[in-house]
Amino acid sequence: MRGILSWGVHVPYRRLDRSTIAAVAGSGGGKGTRSAASYDEDTTTMGVEAARLTRRAAPEVEPSALWFATASPAYLDKTNATTVHAALRLSRATPAYDALGSVRSSMGALRAGLDGAAGGATLVVTADLRTGLPGGADEANGGDGAAAVLVGDEGSGAPVLAEVLAWGTATEEFLDRWRTPGDVRSKVWEERFGEVRYTALGIEAWEAALKQAELTADQVDHLIVTGTHSRACAAVVRKVGVSGDRLVDGLEATVGNTGAAHPLLLLSSALDRAKPGQVVALVVLADGADVVLLRATEALASHETARPVAEQIGAAGSVAYGKYLAWRGLLPVEPPRRPEPARPSASAAARTSDWKFGFVASERDDGTVHLPPSPHDQGPRPMAEAVGTVVTYTIDKLAYSPSPPVVFAVVDFDGGGRLPIELTDVDPADVAIGSRVEMTFRRMFTADGIHNYFWKARPQR
Repeated sequence: MRGILSWGVHVPYRRLDRSTIAAVAGSGGGKGTRSAASYDEDTTTMGVEAARLTRRAAPEVEPSALWFATASPAYLDKTNATTVHAALRLSRATPAYDALGSVRSSMGALRAGLDGAAGGATLVVTADLRTGLPGGADEANGGDGAAAVLVGDEGSGAPVLAEVLAWGTATEEFLDRWRTPGDVRSKVWEERFGEVRYTALGIEAWEAALKQAELTADQVDHLIVTGTHSRACAAVVRKVGVSGDRLVDGLEATVGNTGAAHPLLLLSSALDRAKPGQVVALVVLADGADVVLLRATEALASHETARPVAEQIGAAGSVAYGKYLAWRGLLPVEPPRRPEPARPSASAAARTSDWKFGFVASERDDGTVHLPPSPHDQGPRPMAEAVGTVVTYTIDKLAYSPSPPVVFAVVDFDGGGRLPIELTDVDPADVAIGSRVEMTFRRMFTADGIHNYFWKARPQR
């Protein structure tokens, strides 16, 4: 038996109300909201957050490999998966690989993870930032987010929660959606062309998967159909023979389409609600079609998801359209009248990797915790999962920030340790002494093309 051991999702805290777009852009928008990554989030940081929740649900499993897939990588040439690897404090012997550039990359990473997880477990992380020109359909209908799954077999050290029954696939070269490197917007061919192509491929892969699993369409309990071509997805839904009440919500009205992250995000949402014995079908239309059939096992009944998808959708704060555009670099705004930071030092980051990426403090024999770590202490103290209390704070309108003002707080951590640290995902008016906070991996700034990653605190919601 091989399948999913745990899963985790990161839906950014901020939401953009689509109805506010047309008043500024002159067109576009619509009803509902879309998720909007903060100025200090990118696909790497969101991937870290989803992976942390995935590992929190199966802490006894040490992955033997890491795959990271996105269509919007923070780096080219440099492997982004190594940053996720460092933040999770995985073993140096655990390889980390990228699968970049296309929406279908996530399905390739999932398949590689399943194929390579014999006798162990592979962590598959997907993330995406979806944007477009102001007033366009991609801007309104897209979304930002990340999802991760830990896949393996019964020898991995954790029970299989959803067994993979079959994988049907169909691949064909045709031009439907494309984006050249460095371009902020995707371009799309005539919609009817893509609809015809994708519908035929989707049905071909669907029938192949059902045949392989020896199932019929009426035995599917949860149907997921996703892709960046909404008309093709709707056409496949009509043709597969599964009743409409079994269709999993695509989250278009609340989150939007998160591109490469969307297949695993919707799969996680379905598994949050699935019951043992039920069959989940994941249909992904992207440069062909992939259909994965899974059956929930008895072990799912006792599994507790760390922050279910519905919970994260419900805990959200708004962002103004103008600020969203500034965060995406589509609206140049006056920067703080302070010198911009110098580029981070590669050698300094390498010397302090455990602190910078893993948020590992140090501890004395008497239990005293030092943040940053002290070379005179006796041992390391991982703090990424620590929670703490704000004992004092300041709102700084002069310090450099891509999105001023900066909220700094002094945090006392449960179990020991105190640190002045920046807060994120918080409105300055809502900060208070006594607030409870948790840690999150973020991007401090970018200089000379180098992303300076570190940890911030956010309200515990």
